[in-house]
Amino acid sequence: MKTNRWGIAVAGVFLQIALGAVYAWSVFRLPLAKQFGWSISEVTLTFTISIFVLGVAAFLGGLWLNRRGPRVVALTGGLFYGAGVFLASFSDHKLWWLYLTYGVIGGIGLGFSYIVPVAVLVKWFPDRRGLITGLAVGGFGLGALVTAPLATWLIQTVGVLSTFAYLGVAFLIVTVLSGYFMQNPPDGWRPEGWTATGTQASRRSTRDYTLGEALRAWQCWALWLLLFLNTSSGISIISQESPLFQELGRVSAVAAASMVGVASIGNAFGRVFWAWASDSITRRATFAVMFLAQVVLFWTLPGIKSPGALTIVAFIVLMCYGGGFGTMPAFVADYFGSKNVGPIYGLMLTAWGFASAFGPLLIAYMRQSSGGYSGALHVISAIMLVSVVLPLVVSPPKIKRPWDRSVQADKEKQTAA
Repeated sequence: MKTNRWGIAVAGVFLQIALGAVYAWSVFRLPLAKQFGWSISEVTLTFTISIFVLGVAAFLGGLWLNRRGPRVVALTGGLFYGAGVFLASFSDHKLWWLYLTYGVIGGIGLGFSYIVPVAVLVKWFPDRRGLITGLAVGGFGLGALVTAPLATWLIQTVGVLSTFAYLGVAFLIVTVLSGYFMQNPPDGWRPEGWTATGTQASRRSTRDYTLGEALRAWQCWALWLLLFLNTSSGISIISQESPLFQELGRVSAVAAASMVGVASIGNAFGRVFWAWASDSITRRATFAVMFLAQVVLFWTLPGIKSPGALTIVAFIVLMCYGGGFGTMPAFVADYFGSKNVGPIYGLMLTAWGFASAFGPLLIAYMRQSSGGYSGALHVISAIMLVSVVLPLVVSPPKIKRPWDRSVQADKEKQTAA
């Protein structure tokens, strides 16, 4: 029976929507702090742990995916994720339990499940590599759009801990059902009648690098740093979105939750838009443009008081944030081939984990110590300005395997003879 690759893509998007609910964490921050007396930094650390563990688990999931296949990894991730969020409902005055359940257990599930649609769909769509990787992770950006207003309503109706229980069950059902459809194409498969030509072919590796070969290329670490820098800036806003809107725009928690939902559309839209654009303007130019845009946005953000303008600026910041995740899988596949995208891009996602420790903790610490967001936002703007240099200098790897060099040597001898 012929497999419908677009059906697999749809399942991948639904899987990512459920996972992307983690981006709605900011709506839990104030209710948890008020009910249990925890500080801003203590509650924010839950989100940080979750994303850090996600990055590590994505790398391990990518390695496991190559051995056992995507379905096993996706189903396991769904079980961990749903269970972690559900068990967080037992965190009554136990901050360590919240860290362990939502942060560690849920983070493991996030990482295992997140890497699967990326690794699978880049193989099913070599003809639309940028666009499909954007779609593959675009659902993740939509997660907060669905979850932020729903979680806010549940918190006000049944309480914050019961909200974790309801959401945990829902996430478990959606991730397991979607994960069941994840499968790789047959070896050597490609769309009928398609071959890479012209500039598209010139940007792509002519062979598949192993993880070990990629690790020996400086480009691998340059791409890691690109993702780290872009993620650090955007995730700092995501972690503080609701209270930031309430403070700068003088709006209620309910209004701030709606603003979070609208801004989260930028996260989803940016993943698709920038990934699609990168097929035309190149991955390098895409990152350079996103960095430049964030220099201006973060510098001007503290002076904005209008709720509408705040939402628009946050929307564009999250477009750039999402654009990094939409573009990077295609970037990795271009430079290192699509066969081992799972483990190689999984390694790249550890940058996400480290960024989750840097960005949110920086902005939370500076907010608490200075009493405002201006200082932290200006520091992030300066970091983005310096970062513009990196996408301009990164270039495709030229590492050759020993037998590649032997073949070239034989050709040179034959030419000389």
